[in-house]
Amino acid sequence: MLYNNVLQNKDMIKQALEKVLSEDMSEIWTILSGDEKRMITDDFTLHHFKKNQIIYAEREQPEYLWCLLKGKAKLYKDGVGGRQQILRLINPVQYFGYRAYFAGEAYVHTASAMEASTVGAFPMSVVKELIDRNRDVAWFFIHELSRNLGSADTRTVNLTQKHIRGRLAEALMVLIDHYGFEDDGMTLRVYMAREDLANLSNMTTSNAIRTLTAFVNEHLIVVDGRQIKITDQANLRKISKFG
Repeated sequence: MLYNNVLQNKDMIKQALEKVLSEDMSEIWTILSGDEKRMITDDFTLHHFKKNQIIYAEREQPEYLWCLLKGKAKLYKDGVGGRQQILRLINPVQYFGYRAYFAGEAYVHTASAMEASTVGAFPMSVVKELIDRNRDVAWFFIHELSRNLGSADTRTVNLTQKHIRGRLAEALMVLIDHYGFEDDGMTLRVYMAREDLANLSNMTTSNAIRTLTAFVNEHLIVVDGRQIKITDQANLRKISKFG
């Protein structure tokens, strides 16, 4: 009887897992055969992270493909004086943590949760086997890497050539594009500390605070603690575009 209960529990877990994979990770799930899907379900694990908890750290060896299923995460690198530079914001359902494995190197950045988050993972050794078996999987990752590289190139140019106002306005546009608005259509659906906003914009926290204050005085935004309401998106986009 106990053995039967264990089998039933395993079946229930497997069914729940397949539901998560087929619904939340459908982009990769749909290109797999039945055997390939079983390869993932056999090794797939769910992880829960608290706010600010590290998912993986710089200089660690990559072992897993990570997929954010719920919550918010960021990839960042510690710079001079311990100041962070946010490299990329991760949304559900995005994959991350695999580039270093393909490059044959350790992680060059750290990943952490920005709020309580659920992350799925399966071994990169399984990913490699799937790529060897299924060229659609290879094309999936080529597309992902190419898209991320294009975004990184654009961001590098913007962070090095734009004025402080342009960089902060662009950061606000990034937050709009990534997270959208609350039901009022103006309040950002993400609450970031001033330090994180500065790290996303490649500036000091004091400069970020001064520029936010200027935007408030120009009636572009309304700030209430960590809550930011965009009141003039059109002009903010102009500032973001022309720097």
